[in-house]
Amino acid sequence: MALTVSVTTSTDTATVSLVGELDAASAPAFHDTIEQAAAAGVTHVRIEANRLTYMASAGLRSLMFARQKMGDDVSITVSGASAPVARTIRQAGFDHSVTLVDE
Repeated sequence: MALTVSVTTSTDTATVSLVGELDAASAPAFHDTIEQAAAAGVTHVRIEANRLTYMASAGLRSLMFARQKMGDDVSITVSGASAPVARTIRQAGFDHSVTLVDE
């Protein structure tokens, strides 16, 4: 399944919705969205992952890109990730760089 990425931005938060599979083919769309959020100068990025069905290693690299692009002053939350997606993030140890929340 292809990835659909959308973003809404408020004063301090960019909410990124991911629907489908985050893999090597779809990672550039996610990167473009993170670039938009960084340009908006937000202090929080909320990644809605409740409809993200799969995350490949390229998806983890995309989260690393987001962490690096946004800087340490910006919090990143991944909300509603399915058990397999959350497990992938935890097994890579990336749950120390982003906050996983159930929603």
